[in-house]
Amino acid sequence: MCNLGWKVFVCNDLELSLTEAVLAYRDEYIIERGFNRFRGKTLGITPLFLSSTTRINGLIRLLSIALRVMCLTEFTVRQSLQEQDAKLDTIYTGNPKRATAKPTTEMMLRAFCGLNLIVVNVNGTDCCCMTPPLNAIQARILALLGFPSILYQGIGGQSGELAI
Repeated sequence: MCNLGWKVFVCNDLELSLTEAVLAYRDEYIIERGFNRFRGKTLGITPLFLSSTTRINGLIRLLSIALRVMCLTEFTVRQSLQEQDAKLDTIYTGNPKRATAKPTTEMMLRAFCGLNLIVVNVNGTDCCCMTPPLNAIQARILALLGFPSILYQGIGGQSGELAI
């Protein structure tokens, strides 16, 4: 079939103008991207086999909550960057000078790879230590999310002493 530059848009909302309908259609990828996360590596639902409908419902609900958290994280960071008129750099592996104003949650989570929580029980008391210390990009992501860095620093010490 030959495409001559024409597209047909069908909408059941009769109150939308043509411009509003086209703009709504262009934003459709945002919703589709969320569903693609279910099929991808992040929230990979496809390789699982569950026979109980209760477990299937529970898994779908849990993954839906995870998707909402991922979308909220992305939205919050992007909004903070927009308010600051800034971009997030050193987020791309292998290209530290490349910056973006629209980082994905997956990109930001990769920036936290390599962090370790060590818990040692000494005489019935759990002592916690996070290694290594936060680097600049990790601290910036936490700040963009509105989390104080004391959350990370307060983990080192004994359990129950976490200062928030």
